[in-house]
Amino acid sequence: MDEKLDKRVRAAQFRLRLARAMEDRQTSQSALARSIGVDRSTVSQLLADDGARLPNAHVIGGCAAALGVSADWLLSLSDRPESAAELLAGSLSMTEAPRALVDERIFQWHQEAAGYKIRYVPATLPDMLKTRAVLEWEYAPHLGRTADQAIGASEDRLTWMRSAQSDYEIAMPLFEMRSFALGEGYYQGLPLKVRLEQIDHLLALCEQLYPRLRIYLFDAKRLYSAPVTIFGPLLCVFYAGSHYMAFRDRDRIEVFTRHFDTLIREADMTARHFPQHLRELRAEAEKATV
Repeated sequence: MDEKLDKRVRAAQFRLRLARAMEDRQTSQSALARSIGVDRSTVSQLLADDGARLPNAHVIGGCAAALGVSADWLLSLSDRPESAAELLAGSLSMTEAPRALVDERIFQWHQEAAGYKIRYVPATLPDMLKTRAVLEWEYAPHLGRTADQAIGASEDRLTWMRSAQSDYEIAMPLFEMRSFALGEGYYQGLPLKVRLEQIDHLLALCEQLYPRLRIYLFDAKRLYSAPVTIFGPLLCVFYAGSHYMAFRDRDRIEVFTRHFDTLIREADMTARHFPQHLRELRAEAEKATV
């Protein structure tokens, strides 16, 4: 009895969803019949039959393809009408990441996530926390005459961050801050004066924005993370150099959120102790030049 009831419910749901899909696509019975290669009377029967029978797989598949929905949705096996390809396309996207400060796509993602916690593992020091002098040293050779405009836009992003209601958690490897302070690796050639001013700027920001801005340092010998930003429960974006790879499906966002939480939980330097670590690095940098 339960099995017969289930079949009737499923058949009734199929008719309702088929009619809804046709209405959404503004498709007539005749047009649908032509698309799937059946008589118009067959489509009419599909919509009017009040029994427990379902059409064969060929007809269901044809209806799904013609109306741009999934067969699983028509059969009440899924609550998402999109096809598998559409679901994948919606959950994963690739966006070009030019070597520039002005990236409207990134700024839109930040605005979209306003009010949520934003978790961030940067590739270097976060652009929005850099001084103008550091930005000029880093970007002017690539941006040419547009550098000043781009740097101004980056400073606007920091102004927006100050007024937004989002919390920012930033996790970086310990060696990143040390390399910066001592002018090593990526930061080789950056003048000491510029490095010291940047450290003072970070100290001021930590004082002004804590606890909404929290910076943690983890040991890259124990933990690893690719550059990634997690925009609350909405979006997870990986930086791959020339492109951003963005995920919107909840399960993946949750996986990467747990990954970030591990970086924070096992950080060697917490946000509370980060300012003192900066002061120690500043003193070490000054001493190294004596």
